[in-house]
Amino acid sequence: MRETTIPILPCRTIQPVLDFYTALGFAVTFQQKSPNPYAVVELRGIQLHFFAMKHYEPAESYSTCYIRTDDVDGLYEAFRTGLKAAYGRVPTRGLPRIGTLKDTSYGMRQFLVTDPGGNCLRIGQQTSQDQRHRPAPTEPFARALHHASLFADSKEDPAGAAKIIDRVLRLEDGQPTPVQLLRLLVLRADVAVRLGDEATARTALTRAAAVQLTDRERRSVSDDLRRLEELST
Repeated sequence: MRETTIPILPCRTIQPVLDFYTALGFAVTFQQKSPNPYAVVELRGIQLHFFAMKHYEPAESYSTCYIRTDDVDGLYEAFRTGLKAAYGRVPTRGLPRIGTLKDTSYGMRQFLVTDPGGNCLRIGQQTSQDQRHRPAPTEPFARALHHASLFADSKEDPAGAAKIIDRVLRLEDGQPTPVQLLRLLVLRADVAVRLGDEATARTALTRAAAVQLTDRERRSVSDDLRRLEELST
């Protein structure tokens, strides 16, 4: 037997959701306006269904689904390109938005996309056979990075991530490595942007750009350097 799982996700009105997914490269393959608004979008092996609810509040949504792919980098770049063409910029906060692409502590390389209906798509590619969360490191700066990344991108709690980073950067005993410092500052700028704190974002970006890295270190933080460039433009 062959089974297929199809998420059916809520929204307040259908059209803004369809416009968003069209920008990502999806095709609208079905749309019903009455008696109940309903639509289907498809991209390659991804199929999503949507239904409208008059009293639905997108900002309070907990709806989510996970999409596995064998080309997460390709989808990420395609989605960003489509969003920039449609919106004139890549939306990183509010609704809709797209998060950062990064390797997780549980064997996935992933990014998050949240549509105008508040539905969060977690899109990832498996990088390890071990899908369990790795234990948090004991070293203070590595531990802070571990937890702040989870708060920012898994729990979608940028304020919580900011508190973790601010606390560890105030430590007087010990200093982060250049790689740790860069990653902490880029993540701090990222969550500051999401929180609408432009002053803190600019300060963190300036500090991050001044971190000196060797060529080998730069290769190890290529995702963070790309995010630094995106946030600085």
